[in-house]
Amino acid sequence: MSRRLKLAVQIATDATGIPGKAQLKTWMEAALRPGVKNAEITVRVVDSDEGQQLNRDYRGKDYATNVLTFTFDDDMPAIEGLPLLGDLVLCAPVVAREAQEQNKTLAAHYCHLIVHGTLHLQGYDHIDDAEADEMEALETQIVTALGYDDPYRTDTE
Repeated sequence: MSRRLKLAVQIATDATGIPGKAQLKTWMEAALRPGVKNAEITVRVVDSDEGQQLNRDYRGKDYATNVLTFTFDDDMPAIEGLPLLGDLVLCAPVVAREAQEQNKTLAAHYCHLIVHGTLHLQGYDHIDDAEADEMEALETQIVTALGYDDPYRTDTE
């Protein structure tokens, strides 16, 4: 099946180790579900200040988080033929800190968060346990198919 992903990447941080556009696109395409024929997504990688401001302004939480997902229009039903539209914002210092804390490579953690955010753009969520289980299983399937370890496996398992 031929898919078309139009990807814009904005780097608004001096952080290092940020994956390139081609890598981001590979991960996002792997996370697009079969019903998505076209997508237009922007990925913005930010510093802690911007990450905190966005999380505070849009989620009411006054701290920088790893990834924020902004769908074009939550109230608009998916319409056949229209592209999936949205933005992902990743906070580079948070991603780097979490990767270190979780003993993951930076690339593996970025991959997981890109897959996670791309699934959110498609309506997946983890508000209740059943949704969380479904989303985590899908994330694990996609991330491991991309050659990384299970993102939910801990070193104690």
